[in-house]
Amino acid sequence: MVFRGTITDAPDFNPSADAETLYNAMKGIGSDKEAILDLVTSRSNAQRQEIIAAYKCSFGKDLIDDLKYELTGKFERLIVSLMRTPPYHDAKEIHDAVKGAGTNEKCLIEILASRNSKQMHDMVAAYKDAYGRDMEEDIITDTSGHFKKMLIVLLQGTRDESGVVDADLVEQDAKDLYAAGEEQWGTDEAKFIMILGNRSVTHLRMVFDAYEKIAEMSIEDSIKNELSGDFERLMLAVAQCIRSVPMFFAKRLYKSMKGLGTADNTLIRIMISRSETDMLDIRECFRLQYEKSLYNMIVDDTSGDYKRTLLNLCGGDDDLAGEFFPEAAQMAYKMWELSAMTKVQLRPTVRPAPNFDPAADAQALRKAMKGFGTDEDAIIDIVARRSNAQRQEIRQSFKSLLGRDLIKDLKSELSKNLERLIIGLMLTPAEFDAKMMQKAMEGAGTDEHALIEILATRSNEQIHAMNAAYRNAYKKSLEEAIQSDTSGHFCRILVSLVQGAREEGPADLERADADAQELANACNADSDDMEMKFMSILCTRSFSHLRKVFQEFVRYTNKDIEQIIKKEMSGDVKNAFYAIVRSVKNQPSYFADRLYKAMKGLGTDDRALIRIMVSRCEIDLFNIRKEFKETHDVSLHEFIQGDTSGDYRKTLLVLCGGED
Repeated sequence: MVFRGTITDAPDFNPSADAETLYNAMKGIGSDKEAILDLVTSRSNAQRQEIIAAYKCSFGKDLIDDLKYELTGKFERLIVSLMRTPPYHDAKEIHDAVKGAGTNEKCLIEILASRNSKQMHDMVAAYKDAYGRDMEEDIITDTSGHFKKMLIVLLQGTRDESGVVDADLVEQDAKDLYAAGEEQWGTDEAKFIMILGNRSVTHLRMVFDAYEKIAEMSIEDSIKNELSGDFERLMLAVAQCIRSVPMFFAKRLYKSMKGLGTADNTLIRIMISRSETDMLDIRECFRLQYEKSLYNMIVDDTSGDYKRTLLNLCGGDDDLAGEFFPEAAQMAYKMWELSAMTKVQLRPTVRPAPNFDPAADAQALRKAMKGFGTDEDAIIDIVARRSNAQRQEIRQSFKSLLGRDLIKDLKSELSKNLERLIIGLMLTPAEFDAKMMQKAMEGAGTDEHALIEILATRSNEQIHAMNAAYRNAYKKSLEEAIQSDTSGHFCRILVSLVQGAREEGPADLERADADAQELANACNADSDDMEMKFMSILCTRSFSHLRKVFQEFVRYTNKDIEQIIKKEMSGDVKNAFYAIVRSVKNQPSYFADRLYKAMKGLGTDDRALIRIMVSRCEIDLFNIRKEFKETHDVSLHEFIQGDTSGDYRKTLLVLCGGED
């Protein structure tokens, strides 16, 4: 195994001299924290063990006890953890995760999904030695169901590590996984546990490729569809570790620092446990995935001696290098290949109501609005639990039976965000899109993000319907409105998209190769020519064709198209191309990101929140929820709950359709 750590053995190592340096750094009043952190982070773990022994010989004291006494807070936790051997560090983390009232499932998942067989055995022995208890028994007491079973399977450390692959067994496993999940009602969890818990990494990578051909979706997507809760999160972690342990940790590190507050325990645990094995690979994956170096993320998110120690473990700033690494290019290539093969099954959260009676609904809505006060609950219950087609029937019945305009009545009875949301649901999708385009352009400023989001994600059919609805409502063409409200290349991109003339159909491999070459050449042209060339391809080719183009683009440039757009372009043009690329790669993930941005930080962008919840609830809001949870480590339901209130919140949660 090639070690790609940032911490290695120090040359000319003298444990007694180091012990003395540490003793002097802690004696007297106050301690020399810089001397401590510089010494500890420039020695390997094996060398630190020798320093502990030398310290006891020279001074008759326990070095870890002295460090605990002298240091405080996160800095103390980090330095003390660095002094433990890896098996004892893992054992302590597991012990902390299961002791006391609650269980820290995320910690159990992270450690048990990512360690190899030897690491498992050493950790179990260290646990027994440190706590006089059996780790397996403690985990059994603290967890339940399939989640518990899979943890216990992993804990055995019996994964085949021979590297021998039997082609027939690969096919069989792929078929068995398909039969256990996607092919039937209900899921045979035991089959997932047996195969993902025991087969070798090389074997499983081949199984995942074979599975994709059979199921037309990745194993990760199937896990999201078929499993739930902690068991789903554990199986996803195992699958991610099979594909790439460094990418798994890059994602965990990102989640530990983004948003408000830092999950310091996770950050400390990963930085320590990977510093001698694969920190260099993790840094590469981090930069590929988030277009920012791990180093800079730590700089922005931590402070003081704690920050300096973490940066020493991180070892360097990849943003300075500015180049893409071969491993990262291979991963980007594979990512597009996966995106091209996967047929995502889109799942809505709002479906047609059974036993639907439009006349009864119309009467119930009238009743909810008659007299003093409005019965908001009754309105929400009907409007949010019917499909759009059913709501159109209710609108018609309301007019036929009562001679009234339902939308006008709702507008006069409701107010603010609740009114906007309910009216949005009552309009047809085309009317709603047209109205959202108009809202984005009216008044002084323009909401460019809204224009981009709508035009980059709608099908030709949806764009044509929106154009017609816009002309009908505002007596002018949408194209004219865009031209009078935007300018330059950005205006051209929107005008191109609003034609609704994107090609449809599969990828043409020869042409995809030529397109990729043209884009690659355009990267060396001046920015005007580059933007025009990008537009001529990104705004006209079908999504399935573009997936292939972006995959080949990596081959020609050794860079991911997203990276180029972010680096070489700016402003609205950059945002527009970026949105198209994200939609082509994974549309539910793009929307999950937009929802997150609409609610994070201070204040909520209610217009964006309403626009996405209304327009996606009958298409792919379930997929968006899953992506949201995976990327942001918090459910969409929880986010809406914390960010909105009252009847508005109640309606959004009905559309959201459940907690993940």
